[in-house]
Amino acid sequence: MASVHESLYFNPMITNGVVNANVFGIKDWVTPYKILILTLLYEMSTTKPMALLDRRRLNKLILPLQQGLDLTLEQFLKKLEESCFRLVIAVKLRLFMIANGELEDMEHFFTILPHAFSDSEAFKTSVVGLFVRQMLLAYNKLSFSQVYKLYKSLQLYWHSEDQSELSALPAEDMELTSNEEPNADHIDELHTSSLYQSELRSDKTGGPLSQKQAEYFLARQVYLLKNDENKALSPAKLQYEHNNILKFNPDFAEAHYLSYLNSMRVQDIYISTHSLLHYFDRLILSRTKRKNNGDESYGRSLRYAVLNLATLHCRFGHYQQAGLALQEAIWIAQEANDHVCLQHCLSWLYTLEQMKGSDSVVLTEDSVKIAAHFCLPYLASLGIQSLVQQGAKQGMPANKLLDALRGTNIMHWKQSLSELIEISLAQTTSIWRMYGKSTMSRQQAQLLLNMNSLEQVNFGVQQNNTEAFAVTLCHLAELHADQGLYDVVGDIMKHLKQQFPPHTQHAKLWMLCDLKIQFEKAMNDGKYHLAEPHVTAISALNSTEGLYRKAQLLKALNRPSEASKILQHLHQQYEKSKNTVMIIRVMLASAELHWDSSGFATALPLLLQALALSRQHNLQSMASEAVLHLAFTQLMLGIPEQALVLVQDVLESVLAHGALIDKGRALLLAARCQMALAGIAAQEHKLSAMELIVDTLDEAAVYFSRLDCKERMRDVYYLQAHLHHTLGNISQRNKCAMLFRLLDQELPASGITVVNRL
Repeated sequence: MASVHESLYFNPMITNGVVNANVFGIKDWVTPYKILILTLLYEMSTTKPMALLDRRRLNKLILPLQQGLDLTLEQFLKKLEESCFRLVIAVKLRLFMIANGELEDMEHFFTILPHAFSDSEAFKTSVVGLFVRQMLLAYNKLSFSQVYKLYKSLQLYWHSEDQSELSALPAEDMELTSNEEPNADHIDELHTSSLYQSELRSDKTGGPLSQKQAEYFLARQVYLLKNDENKALSPAKLQYEHNNILKFNPDFAEAHYLSYLNSMRVQDIYISTHSLLHYFDRLILSRTKRKNNGDESYGRSLRYAVLNLATLHCRFGHYQQAGLALQEAIWIAQEANDHVCLQHCLSWLYTLEQMKGSDSVVLTEDSVKIAAHFCLPYLASLGIQSLVQQGAKQGMPANKLLDALRGTNIMHWKQSLSELIEISLAQTTSIWRMYGKSTMSRQQAQLLLNMNSLEQVNFGVQQNNTEAFAVTLCHLAELHADQGLYDVVGDIMKHLKQQFPPHTQHAKLWMLCDLKIQFEKAMNDGKYHLAEPHVTAISALNSTEGLYRKAQLLKALNRPSEASKILQHLHQQYEKSKNTVMIIRVMLASAELHWDSSGFATALPLLLQALALSRQHNLQSMASEAVLHLAFTQLMLGIPEQALVLVQDVLESVLAHGALIDKGRALLLAARCQMALAGIAAQEHKLSAMELIVDTLDEAAVYFSRLDCKERMRDVYYLQAHLHHTLGNISQRNKCAMLFRLLDQELPASGITVVNRL
């Protein structure tokens, strides 16, 4: 199921999706890229006859260009060309005149720049006007040597062929408050360092970031890491940008939090812990300097610092350290009487108990009550969803669980909690699939994938690529694989790989899903040598899933003793974690081992226990599978009448919601039961009964052929050949016998014609 606590990692920088990044002490300076923006603004002001649509597109483009990272000339002109092609020529001509002229040409441009906005009220009040005034003030504060350096950088910016030497004057050169001319050697050293760093950048940006650029960059990357990690910078590039920000702005505390989020992507516990502690240390210092109530600011930051440290240990599986950090956060919050922080601590406390495999229902219920009392709908809804998830595992009635989710969904829509709506739909998809209702599961999955996000669209992100979407797409892939639609599965996996690349935090979901599908396909095809590498890969992602697949493979390879040891070990593990679905699967697999070793009668207690557990937890698909196992056992014990009754009881459910392999197996078992009954039936009813059996086998063959399950097809052809021989259909008998022989030669010898298996 989707994790309902992915969003519980408290982010003190984000409030309703807005990054509260207060950057102090960062000076603004003139760079070649900003001269290019000034050129664009100048041409827009002096070019009067401009189409209204072009001007609107340019107005939307100005702010991202102004606040974003420095672009190369090629990148800038490409963006400008998409908005207004006619203005590109004017901007290039103006920049050409400045860069290829003398120093006085650049001086002349800054002299005439204010006149273009003299009659505009926007020059005094707008963001663009503030930017132009800042650039003019910064330029007027420069010494002659600094102006000359800027002029040379502009020439390099214009004449660079590969645009890889984009440079900017360092912050020390461009300080607005600098009244003394710095040492020339120091300027050259800093300028060379800036050039070298810019050449190292793969995204071709260079130089230190101004205040607005740093804030915009931080807001963009945090938003993308939260909503669409694929569009954010790669971990290496983002870490480089982080280092570049801190090099010129060491007091920028929020940059350390960005480094913490980035380190979590690559599971680097050392850097993530280091960055998290640095963030809160510097945040406390900056708040103490800026506010009179420094003690309250210090205490609040300290509380959430310890809480974030606890969540960090939870994500890395350090449960003991997480528990100690949570206790400390609770003590500090109690001393400060901070109920909101206490509620966050309680939410993580029951989450930690769930991670350790303990029963946390009481803690979760207390958390929901307290969150509702203090009007914290977000945490209350998370608690209800966690209770639903635990209730589904513990066998609560389905109607109560779905009613609880429906009630929370009403609150989500009223409060516009888009993230919780996604989690709820993904959880409903998982619950319906666990209950064996594949049609309802597909419906909920499609509802989530076609839902428009309620969150504000920023930075071109149209849809949240969160864990909920990854889980839902994996469910769809497995449901399509169950129906033999492997081409569709390939398309879904291709989309998952694009949206969640291997370096992202949710990539393990589709990796594990893909490996399980490939394993099941290889097992259905009887290609056990292809299934073995998949077992190793699955074990690397999930050890218990890998053990279960290994037991399946060993059982298919006729190595029952090794498979039995693994199944016993798995049964103990799943009993501790209370994973009911896997407990039932292990019981059914153990019963199949009893068929091959100690006899069919010894498998009955296990099968009856599995059936009772399935019905107790409302697991219809698992109950149907247990009934089919019981029917096969009764058939082999010589009770075909009772076996056929059991098959017919669950046949409708299997055909409606089951996978193709389950449908084929159920029909094949029904045909074998009918054959056993036809053998003892009267002569006048035998022929009609055999014709009905042939039709049943034909339908089973359709399902097996879609899956290309050759072993099952061989069994079907063997039975059909016997039936046609009895009915006197010589041509049909010969055809089925020939097909059986071809498959028997292709597949490994089993020793018997129809294997003793379901």
